[in-house]
Amino acid sequence: MIRNGRVIDGTGAPGVPADVAVVGDRIVAVGEVDGSGTEEIDADGLAVTPGFVDAHTHMDAQVFWDDLGTSSCWHGVTTVVMGNCGFTLAPARPEERALVLRNLERAEDIPAEALAAGLPWTWSTFAEYLDAVDALPKGINYAGSIGHSALRTWAMGERAFDGPATDDDLRVMHQELRAALRAGAVGFSTSESANHATSDGRPVASRLASWEETAGLVGLVGRESTGAFELAQASLRDLDEIDAYYRRLGDLAVTTGVPIVFNMAASPISTIAMRAIDDAVARGGQMFALTQCRSVHILQSFRTRLSFDLIPEWQEIRRRPLEAQRAALHDADVRQRLVDAARHGDYSGAVGAEPGWPDYERTTIVHSPYLPNPTVADEARHRGIDPVDVIIDEALASDFEVLFAQEMASPQDDDAMLALLRHPRTAMTLSDAGAHVSQICDASIQSYLLAYWVRERQALSLEEAVHMITDKPARVFGLRDRGLLAPGYAADITMFDPDIVGPRLPRVVDDLPGGATRLVQQADGYAATIVNGRVFTRGDAASDVRSGRLLRAGATTPP
Repeated sequence: MIRNGRVIDGTGAPGVPADVAVVGDRIVAVGEVDGSGTEEIDADGLAVTPGFVDAHTHMDAQVFWDDLGTSSCWHGVTTVVMGNCGFTLAPARPEERALVLRNLERAEDIPAEALAAGLPWTWSTFAEYLDAVDALPKGINYAGSIGHSALRTWAMGERAFDGPATDDDLRVMHQELRAALRAGAVGFSTSESANHATSDGRPVASRLASWEETAGLVGLVGRESTGAFELAQASLRDLDEIDAYYRRLGDLAVTTGVPIVFNMAASPISTIAMRAIDDAVARGGQMFALTQCRSVHILQSFRTRLSFDLIPEWQEIRRRPLEAQRAALHDADVRQRLVDAARHGDYSGAVGAEPGWPDYERTTIVHSPYLPNPTVADEARHRGIDPVDVIIDEALASDFEVLFAQEMASPQDDDAMLALLRHPRTAMTLSDAGAHVSQICDASIQSYLLAYWVRERQALSLEEAVHMITDKPARVFGLRDRGLLAPGYAADITMFDPDIVGPRLPRVVDDLPGGATRLVQQADGYAATIVNGRVFTRGDAASDVRSGRLLRAGATTPP
């Protein structure tokens, strides 16, 4: 029994003082409830909400070595959807596992050695992969789509990276996709994005597929299931091409009946995309955009990587242990040589590189996880020194813990972002958790939404924000008994203090299999999470309970 809290039920309706009663794994009452529970939780001063749903993650590998689901579990998240952008670990024959890892190694940013050490590989088909996840102890819930790149390598082997599929290849893909959907996959995903490449610089397998191949697979999804089609869109610049691209997606949504799901940042392109969504919905189709609540940043540090690492003068220093790097940076001659090299070096090939990389006007020193931070350029002007000296000084002063963040795209337009967040066909659920693990740390976006947009900016009500991260993403992928606090729904519940909730600073840790490095981020203000009726976390600490489940499509009915 949860008492004395402010219940915000996920619908967007005003919060109300209420009790929440749970029996087994279900909510049985919300309101004034008589009697006492076998366990009573006092939620005085807390918001009591549905567990948050993150519908765009890449935790397909991480689930095998991290039974907590970090960093997501520290930010009120109780359910995640894996298998996005065409990247999955199944299907995969034993002799072709390297091909599957080739597709995802660069996007996940997890070394092949860590993947090899952390994955049991007890599966070949996608159905067997789901069974393997089902059997794991886990603190949160997982659902999964089947990825196009893995599906192509299953059917084509090495040829998946070379060109079009034959009729026989397509028959194999359709057979495995059908089996995956019947086993509980919540959808099918692909990537057409030029940003998605293998570790040796080739396009991932899904990028070699024709539109006819992709559309045929989506049509099968529509005939066999209620699953969604998620894609990382093609990289286009011509506005007419962009308009035609999204209209074609809208046509696919209408003709197949399959919900079409794609990522969308606030930009001039988003206006075209949202117009296409509105048009498709008016014609009877379903389309959704998954969006962020802040700009995506590449995080750099001396403990992970720097854009300077591409320059020979820096490479020689950066190969040394951190203590030896510290000594070198204190040597005035060495330091000046490094500053000169950084100012005039060739950065071609840097992750996220654009002309002028690194852009010190758009690179911030991360002192706050959600309030504005100073740029390196501003600090250089204030101190009267070179921007590279600012980076070195900050690194030395923080024992190399400080992070530097550079926006991947144009500066954030708050008005455009708010309009996108409020659109009825968007969901704020684009963390990429489990991917880009040493460069991006966006598993905290739910906490950022609550801290920045609700409390600091007061641009969203708490009820609006909770709706964006609970009911809306649950509906996108058909998680029919998640996302609301109401009788009959699964007892996934998050409790937090609205006055202090927010992300902490990201940290660098070496806790991947084999000691590989990643970024993690915890939060303040979360009192507890409940997963399937069992208390999972209290504050920073996880209980011994691992009541998370694999959520299979069609396995539940709406209350």
